[in-house]
Amino acid sequence: QVHLVESGGGLVQAGGSLRLSCAASGRTFSNYAGGWFRQAPGKERDFVAAISGSGYNTNYASSVKGRFTISRDNAKNTVYLEMNSLKPEDTAVYYCAAGAWIAGTSNEYRYWGQGTQVTVSS
Repeated sequence: QVHLVESGGGLVQAGGSLRLSCAASGRTFSNYAGGWFRQAPGKERDFVAAISGSGYNTNYASSVKGRFTISRDNAKNTVYLEMNSLKPEDTAVYYCAAGAWIAGTSNEYRYWGQGTQVTVSS
């Protein structure tokens, strides 16, 4: 079992930055890929970014590539999402997930956090 807790969400103006954190506990987190997904009201949960257990491989949604950076610190059992040049359309609840590989679909991830709200004002 892996327990995930997100933090770092909040309200920011368009063009601003936020850094989300996902702290893991339980099984060895470095054995799992870490992913970030987001869900806006009335919409499906969408893939944002993923990072392999080693941190060497990453995967990004085209909508965030060049603006968001995913990273991890396995000594701290934490995955991060650095979000820059934020847009109002980035507003959503952001979820952290752990899975076997850096998949872009939610059904590939076994463990999920409760989510953190990110709101970008125009």
